[in-house]
Amino acid sequence: MAKQFLFDLDQYDLSTVLLNKDQIAEINPHRGDMALLDGVFHMNQRGETLWAIGYKDIRDDEFWVPGHIPGRPVYPGVLMIESAAQLASFLFIHEQPDTEFMGFTGCDAAKFRGQVTPGDRLLILGREVKRNRRRIVCYCQGVVDGKMVFEVEITGMPI
Repeated sequence: MAKQFLFDLDQYDLSTVLLNKDQIAEINPHRGDMALLDGVFHMNQRGETLWAIGYKDIRDDEFWVPGHIPGRPVYPGVLMIESAAQLASFLFIHEQPDTEFMGFTGCDAAKFRGQVTPGDRLLILGREVKRNRRRIVCYCQGVVDGKMVFEVEITGMPI
């Protein structure tokens, strides 16, 4: 996997949200504590290679804070991967709106390169590697303050 960003973030306005959490909820079924995608800044048009830049604002009142790690909370890696899976799901369902639910079926080559803590904005960059009507594979990266904190290849399929 690459150590450079999928996109030159300087080319995008990351202060204007294209789709907010409520609009994402019209596509993704995740609710409550498991809605781990707060917004989408940019995404491509239908029919092209799917890609998007989304985000998750890490708050100090989230369910995992008291226990992961007491006195020094660190956003769990499994939740970083789930945030990326939700972006991949959003991309697929946006492209194929007759899909009701995308199941997360795999993650490969996950690497964690930094910590994410309350107060951080986790940017989630995602680009499809492969897609057909039964599956999507997306390469995703997480970025905080200009530093890559994770990368993973996510696979999902309609269920």
